[in-house]
Order: sequence, then structure tokens, then C-alpha cells
Amino acid sequence: MPSHAESSLEAGLGALKQGDYKNAIAQLEPIASNTDQRKVAVLQAKVGLVMAYARSGDNSKAIALCQTLTEINNPQVKQWADRALKELTKPKKSDKESKKSETGFVPIKNSGDNYRPEPPPINPLNSSVTQVVVKINNPSNESHNFLPPANRLAKNTQMYWRHAGRAKVWQPRHKLNLLPLRLLTAGTFVALFSVMRAILKLLMNWSNNILYNIRLQPLQLFYRDPTQFLLIVLGILILASPWLLDWLLTNFYGRRELPKETLNIHSREAVRLLQRYCQQRRWRSPKLSILPIAAPIALSYGHLPRTARIVVSQGLLEQLADDEIATIYASELAHIAHGDCVIMSLVLLVTLPIYRVYQQVSQWTDNIPNKILHLPGVVISSVAYGVWCLLTGTALWLSKLRLYYSDRLAAEITGNPNALVRAFLKISIGIATDIEKQEHTSWQIESLNILAPVSYQQSVCLGSIAGQIPFESFLMWDSLNPYRRWFTINNSHPLIGDRIQRLCEIARHWHLDLELYLTNQQPLKIKRHSFILQIAPFLGIPFGLMFAGLLCLIWQIAFAFKLLNLKWIYDDWSFVTGCVFIGISIGIVMRILYFFPDADMKPSILQSFLPDASTTVHAGDRLPNLLANPSALPIDSIRVRLVGKLLGRRGTSNSLEQDLILQTNTGLVKLHHISGLLQLVNPQDWIGRQITVTGWFRRGATPWIDIQTLQTQNGQTINSFHLLWSMVLAVATLAWGGYILLKG
Repeated sequence: MPSHAESSLEAGLGALKQGDYKNAIAQLEPIASNTDQRKVAVLQAKVGLVMAYARSGDNSKAIALCQTLTEINNPQVKQWADRALKELTKPKKSDKESKKSETGFVPIKNSGDNYRPEPPPINPLNSSVTQVVVKINNPSNESHNFLPPANRLAKNTQMYWRHAGRAKVWQPRHKLNLLPLRLLTAGTFVALFSVMRAILKLLMNWSNNILYNIRLQPLQLFYRDPTQFLLIVLGILILASPWLLDWLLTNFYGRRELPKETLNIHSREAVRLLQRYCQQRRWRSPKLSILPIAAPIALSYGHLPRTARIVVSQGLLEQLADDEIATIYASELAHIAHGDCVIMSLVLLVTLPIYRVYQQVSQWTDNIPNKILHLPGVVISSVAYGVWCLLTGTALWLSKLRLYYSDRLAAEITGNPNALVRAFLKISIGIATDIEKQEHTSWQIESLNILAPVSYQQSVCLGSIAGQIPFESFLMWDSLNPYRRWFTINNSHPLIGDRIQRLCEIARHWHLDLELYLTNQQPLKIKRHSFILQIAPFLGIPFGLMFAGLLCLIWQIAFAFKLLNLKWIYDDWSFVTGCVFIGISIGIVMRILYFFPDADMKPSILQSFLPDASTTVHAGDRLPNLLANPSALPIDSIRVRLVGKLLGRRGTSNSLEQDLILQTNTGLVKLHHISGLLQLVNPQDWIGRQITVTGWFRRGATPWIDIQTLQTQNGQTINSFHLLWSMVLAVATLAWGGYILLKG
């Protein structure tokens, strides 16, 4: 499109956004009259004209132009035009109805537990012009955004949203059974206590051993059982958690009070929701706070409704619409109502100081000019990060389950499951955008992730790929893959697609249009042997036990017939442990053969036993297609070669290489790298540079790439040693198991 046409289009859409409809029509009409009706700019101008005609009161022209758009061979354009035409041809409301619509008042009917309707859905013709964006695929398969060229960092506001409606009067589907949540909440406390007790005992024993070795008197206190002391400390922390977390978030995250007047500017519905819900339950309104963070996050903490706090980020208020912000506040109210925030507050209170140690030690170490002195800092920060992961891991199951409950209650409080769906997607986009902008995962996002409504791990791909493929295509894996939940065991959040599908079921029950049309069908049928190979190391445990039982039976029979005198076998049952280790080792080897199927990478002794190597290498532009495959498993080992910018933390804070991300022209994807013992060049040295990544794409709850090589534009190469260390682990496990078995 010529530059003058581009400027006219931008000027016209800008005038439309500002409410200058006369100028908008003057700028857009010449572009819309272009004879090449397939041009992206022409379609952009036509949609803008429909909105300008409608808003200026010229409905006849708007209807005529909208009818031509319904015949366009583009599903997104046609869908928007159909909705707009439906609004344009609606009978005019009476004065009384119009006034009711403007004020947002809807008569209240009996709807169960005082569930009241909220304002009606947004008219597509009255929505912001920056939200009317449609992806158009031209014959050359090039994709464009249905507005002037968009900054990728502003993707959230330039996506096309259906703005599916909300319920006006609704009933809850059935009463929630909170028993599983209650039991898991108690179990999480037990798990956290057990892990902390084990760590404390280990530290006490180490301290006394060190004192003894340096010929000092060990502390007798450290020989006592710390159970009672730890229970008292955890009880005090639970009681003081609201105020202690206030202090931590204020001093290290910049938390400040959020007046309701300020919240009212961003979401009047959220303010009304808080007032109504708390009045119904005779609660004191939760204390509202805000964090100066660009990424959209929210969390709640406290031990009682009257001590509860709800904290949101500045990014959430800026990137979400009125009704979407209200659904997030409703979700946090659900956590308070269900009581799960009590233990989650304790988990956050325990883990934040440890994460702070990891962060602070990393910063101090990076400021030391002598590289030799970095080793102690690297060790301390890595251990602190490992302990943080371990303690956070005690709450993973509760973190997943509680979100299903809060999603359900949030939809029932607001009557707007579609707005909650949009909120999830916009949060994912906002987090991915923040990672792209900062060029690493911020420590605020990671440390608060356990309480966030959407995990940053799932947002990396989902949020960055938005606009490249429909959300429905990406989320099919989350809702249709029969083994999907097995891959969330180490995740802090359930799959977004799974959560959205449940919200869609609620919307269907209330006879609402859907924001996303996730297919409601039976899970896909995937060959079972692929999944068996995926979990082969874990299956080695039961097979090892079976092998131990078989050995025991054979040896007992031989002993009975006086063929062998191996009485030690059943006098000392440690041989069972050896058999289990051998089974795990065999499982690791079986998975290696399929995880790394390229024979040219493996020692020649293994090549005759390997499956045929696939020579297909997928480039970066195929990444959206790989993500859209709902039947993929990590074991599929798809070879890829992608070019992009390496993102991640720099310095000591990334010593474990836990934060490596590739930014391609189609989105972000997580990278897994394992260094060699004598590797002189570290991937951190290339962060911020253009690189080529070769490796294996894995589709799981969080898609990732196991790196084979990293290469810069000038030819420097770093190899990743996934295969080598996997074989070392397998051999070591086999040797240890054999030693235990033979030693008896």
C-alpha cells in the first residue's frame, strides 16, 4: 500500500478512535473504494467505516457496507460483520429500555445465593477501535493485523475479541463440594511442615558436625527434635502473615494502597462487586493494594476475611477491560471465601525471603570483579533457588485445584465467564510482552507466580503466539490430549485450555455465546506406547519391584531344593532397592532412544539399536503449526532449527540456566540447556544476541526445546549435552543398583 494511503488509513482510524466521525469517514472512504477488495488496508478501512457510519447515525450506509463484509472470504472479518449487522438491524429500544441500558440497571430476579446481574455485554460497534483487529491470511500466507502496523508490545489492545455476552439472570449449576479442597489444604500444610523439618534437621546436623570437626563443643540444642518448635513458628507466621507480607511486598515490590476511587477509574464493576459480595457475607472489605509492575498479576493473602488483602499490578489495571478486572477480583474473593489463601499465604511468606536471598546473593556476586571469588556466591544462590523451588513445590497440587474452584465461583459471582476467559488470555499476552520487553523473566513474576491467576510458564508461548494462530488451535492440546494432566504434575497452575473449557461449559449452561469455541468432544486417541515410552523411567519402579519379587521366588525355590544357599536374599531386603534402581536405569535408556532419535549424535555402538533418524527440520515459521498439534507428546522429538534472539537473566542468577528463552518472529519458546564440565563459553554470554538454535521441540504443558547446538552469526557454537548426561545418569543408576543387589 502506498505511503499516503497508509497515512490516510492511520489518520482515519485515529479520528474514529477520537470520535471525529466526519473526518474518519473522509479519510477512509477513498481507501474503501479501492477495486482490489482483497487488500488488507481495504478491509481495515471498511470496518472502520461501518463503525464511523453507525456512530454518526447513518445506519443505512453502515448496514449496506456491513452486508458486503459478511460476504468476505475471511472467517474473522465475516464473524465481526455478522455481529455488527445483528446490532445494526436490532429494533430500537423504548426510552425506558434505553435509559436502563445506559445506567446498566437490570431488574433483579431471584437467582439463588443473591447472584445479581451486571451490565450488559459490549456492543461491537461501540467498542474501542483498537480492539477491532482481525487476522487476515492473504494468498501468499503472509499474516497481517487488521489495523495500522501494530507494535508487538501493544498486542493486547490490538487483538480481535468477540466480546461474547454475559448472563442477565443465572443460577449456579450445583453446589460446590469443598471437601477435596479442604483436605488438600491440610495436606499442603503437612507437606510444607515435613520439608521444612527435614531441611532444619539437616542444617542442625551439619552445624554440629562442623563444630565437632573444628574441635568445638556441638550445640546440644541442635540434637533435639525441632517438631514442636517448628509448629509454633508456623502457627505464629500464619497469624502474622497479612502484616508480614504487607511489609515484604512494600519494601521489596513497591506495594502501595489502592484507593477505591482509583480502582473505580479502571473498573466500576469491580468496586460494585466488592461492595455487594462483602455486604452479603457481612465481611469487612478486603484491603486493596497495587504493585508498580507492568506485567498483569493478582494475588490475595490473609487468614480471615477481615484480614484479607487483594493485590493487583498496574499492568493488570491498564491491560484488562472493566468487566475483566471485575472477574479477577471475583477470583481473589473466591480464594478468601474458600479459605485456601490461609496456607497459600504461609507458603508465600516462607518462600519470599528465600527467593530474596537467591536474588541478593546473585547481585552481590555479579559485583565482585574477581571471577575466582564468584564460586561461593554461585553455590549459595543456586542452593537458595533450589530450596525455594522445593518449598514452593509443596503447594503445587493445592495451587492447581484451588484455581478450578475460584474460576467457578468467579463466573457465578459475576455471571460473566466470557470476561474471565478474556482476562486469562490478556494476562498471558501481558506477561509474554513483559518478558519480551525486559528480555528476561522478571524476578517479581517468578517469585509471586504460585499465587498468580495465570502462570508465567504457560504464558511464554500462549501470550507471544497470539495473532499467529487462533487461540482455539493452540488450546486444543490443553483440552483434547488424553495425557495432558500428566504433564502438569510439576506445574503450579492447571492448563489454561482446561480452565477455559470449563468456563465454556458454564456459558453453554447459561445459553451464552462463547468467547472461544473450544470443541466439546472426547479426548483424542493417541497410541499408548508413546506415552509408555514417555514415562518409562517411572515405570521402572514397579518393574523393578516385580523383578525383585521374581528373584526372591527363584532364590527361595532354589534354597528349598538345596540348589543355592542364598539366605541373605530374604534376610536383607535391601536387594529390592537395587532392583528398583536397575528398573529405573532401563527405563531411562529406553526413553533416551526415542528422545534423541538422531543416530549421528550418538556413539556408534548405539546406532544399530536406534529408531530411524528423522531428517525433517522445522524452521521458525512452522512453530505455530507445531504448537497447534493436539496429539503431540514430548517423546515425539521433532527436530527444529530456529533463528531468533536469546533472552534470559544474566549473571549468577541464571547459573542453573533456568531462564533461557528464544524470541522468534512468531513467538517465544522456552529453551533447555545442559552444559558440559569444561565448557568455556556459556549461553548467558550470548543473551541479547541473534542466534540459531538446533534441537528437539517438545509439546507439553509448557512447550520447550531441548537444545542440541546454539550458533551465533559469526559461527561460534555451543553444544548441549542432554544425551551425554542422560547416559551418565542411566549408567550411574544401573551401577548403584547392581552394587546394592550384589552386596546384599
